[in-house]
Amino acid sequence: MNRDDFYLLNRNIIYFDNGATTLKPYILGESICDYYNNYSANAHRGDYDISIKVDSMYEGTREIVKKFIGAKTANQIVFTSNTTDSLNKIIFGFFKNYLNKDDEVLITKSEHASNILPWFELADSIKIKIKYIELDKEHKLTLENLKKAITSNTKVISIAHVTNVVGDVRPIKEIIKYAHSKNIMVIIDGAQSVPHMKIDVKDLDMDFLAFSSHKMCGPTGVGILYVKEDLMNQIKPIIVGGGMNSSFEFDGRRQYNNMPHLLEAGTPNIADVIGFGSVLNYLSKIGMSKIEKYERMLRKYAIEKLKNVKDIIIYNENSESSIITFNIKNIFPQDLAIYLNKYNICVRAGNHCAKILKDELGIKNTCRISLYFYNTKEEIDKLVSVLNNSNILNEII
Repeated sequence: MNRDDFYLLNRNIIYFDNGATTLKPYILGESICDYYNNYSANAHRGDYDISIKVDSMYEGTREIVKKFIGAKTANQIVFTSNTTDSLNKIIFGFFKNYLNKDDEVLITKSEHASNILPWFELADSIKIKIKYIELDKEHKLTLENLKKAITSNTKVISIAHVTNVVGDVRPIKEIIKYAHSKNIMVIIDGAQSVPHMKIDVKDLDMDFLAFSSHKMCGPTGVGILYVKEDLMNQIKPIIVGGGMNSSFEFDGRRQYNNMPHLLEAGTPNIADVIGFGSVLNYLSKIGMSKIEKYERMLRKYAIEKLKNVKDIIIYNENSESSIITFNIKNIFPQDLAIYLNKYNICVRAGNHCAKILKDELGIKNTCRISLYFYNTKEEIDKLVSVLNNSNILNEII
């Protein structure tokens, strides 16, 4: 699907590492170059034509993001550096002031480092308690297990919509509804979901949503933080300086801007934010529902084919996302990834920034393929053929 839009696919590369970052369509480069070549002024600082155009294009992307995820207003959309930055801005800019000693935060052992380490830091700082929701036998998060983990001290649940190793699609709408009935707030890490499915933050009643541009055909260095409207005035900036204040005096008196600029101190990543807007329009034209349907078909095909590979272990056969995690018996994952690279097949090997998931899987490192809409059945057939190579061990050695 739309393979002609990606220059890299003309280089005989089979790219299965979309969970780490996606390939970029040519329109992204065109949009970024247009800014640098034709109206390369700063944002929110000039009263001349090209600067005014920058403001229009930059804030235009905010409007595009608002529409893309179904937010009520553009002011709920904050531009950050990435999902990690978005999560840190909320955990330290909101929850550090919201939570008290012995309050409980619920996460799972399959979360990404970016949704675990900030909580560890906060626990050291203000003595909150971190609890892990039990996963089921397929390492998935269920509503039933979440309910069992909740106590009267539970104040926030911080989880991925789709995990980056197990690839389970969590029942987010049901989880949020139940959490809110208990006056519990919910942070959603959408890094692996927003690029692959239609998201409506109002329908899901999300409190906070974090995701990254680069995992959805956009540029690196751009993240998004969505904040529910009635929470916007309760956030404090963790970075202060130019662009986020309206005035300050020698005696320390100062007036900070309202959201979203409150959290966007300094010169922003202008070119890439504008480029991200062009990519979101591109994805919308394809259709997120179409992308999700195609990926599910491709995953089903891949699982059926991979199950015929000798000595393969698939750790998430019954997950719903485009992520497939596996190993080949007696082959170290990184060695397998290097072997596949000989055939121009790009996969991920390692712990995938989910370093405590080993407690659930019983193994530290795995190989991961993560599909996107430009992948094909033919590419999967090539992967399976290379994995079935009877000489695979000799080639690795």
